[in-house]
Amino acid sequence: MWTSLAPIKVLRYLLVWRVNRSLVQVPSSFAADLSLVLGTMIAERLPTRQATPWRQALAHWERREDARAHTGLGSEAPWPLEAVVLVYPGKRTYGQGEPILWELKLFGASADHGLFLETILPALEAASSTADPRWHARNTIWGRFDIQAVYVARGMHWEALVRDGRLDLRYRPSATQWADGLTLDTARAHRYTRLTWVTPFDLDGMSADTSAGHPAERPAETVSATGPTLRTILNALTCRLRRLMLEQPMRPEDGRDALLSEGPLHLPEAMRAADDILVRSADLERVPDRWPGQWRGTQVFTSIPARCCPALQLASILHIGRKTHFGCGTFVVS
Repeated sequence: MWTSLAPIKVLRYLLVWRVNRSLVQVPSSFAADLSLVLGTMIAERLPTRQATPWRQALAHWERREDARAHTGLGSEAPWPLEAVVLVYPGKRTYGQGEPILWELKLFGASADHGLFLETILPALEAASSTADPRWHARNTIWGRFDIQAVYVARGMHWEALVRDGRLDLRYRPSATQWADGLTLDTARAHRYTRLTWVTPFDLDGMSADTSAGHPAERPAETVSATGPTLRTILNALTCRLRRLMLEQPMRPEDGRDALLSEGPLHLPEAMRAADDILVRSADLERVPDRWPGQWRGTQVFTSIPARCCPALQLASILHIGRKTHFGCGTFVVS
C-alpha cells in the first residue's frame, strides 16, 4: 500500500445484480432511486434509536414524488453515512438474466465491514424480493433481481465476498486495502489531454488552496460551460480530502499533512503545474433538473501535466464536488 494513502479509509463494494423477470426498467437517475429505496429499508429495519439519524437524513424524501422532483436540490447526503452510490453506465431496460453493476463506497468512520454485513446487506436482500407497493410497481427493478455477487476492492483487483448468492463470512476486508499495490500514475510516458466525466459533476464554489503547503480559503469559483479548470478540480480534491479525514479520528502520526502537501500526491506542486493549463474545447451538457449534479461530457485540455496525474487518479476514486453520495464527480483521463 502506498503509505501516503493510509489516512484515507475506504471500503469499496462492487455489486452484481441479475434480473430475474422478463422485463424491468430502472429510473433515469438510478443512483437517486437506489439511495431512496435502500435508505428507507435500512431505516425501517433498525431499532428506533439507531433508526433516528436515518429517518432524519431521509426526511426530505418523505414522499416519493418529492424525491424524484427534487433530487438535484436536496441534501448533500441523504444517508447518515459518508457513502457513495455509483451506478455503472448501462441502459434503462433489462431482460431476464442480464446484469446490473453498481458500486458502494464507504468512507472514514463509515468504512466498517460490520456495518455493511449487519445493516446494508440485509436491506439489499429485502430490496431484491420486496412486494411493497411503494417500490414494487410495474416493471421496476425492485423485487425483481438476485444478488449474484459482491466483490471488495483490494488495490486494482476485486475479491469475492458473495459468489453465486453465497456469503463468505470468513472474509474480513480492511479499510486500507483499497490502496494495496495501488500505484498512482505519473503518466510520464503518456500525453493525456482528455477528461471525460463518467458521472455528472457540480464543482461550483470549490475554493480550497494548498499552494502554500496548507489548505487556505480562496474566493469561491463558478464553473463555466467549458467546465472546470485543472486547478479547480485539484481544489475540489483538497476539499474532499479534508472532509473525509474529518470523518475519522486522526493522530499526528497518521500523516494527514503529508498526504496534502508531500509524497507522490504533492498537491501544491500539482496545482502549480495546473495553473497555466487551458481548456482547449469542451463537449458538455446540462443534466436534467431531477438529476444530481450539473454537467456531464468531455473536456480537452492543452495538456494534462504528469505531475497532476496522481492527484487526478485519486480524485476519480474518491469523487469530488457536490452530490458525491449519488456518484457525482468521477472521471477518466485519456
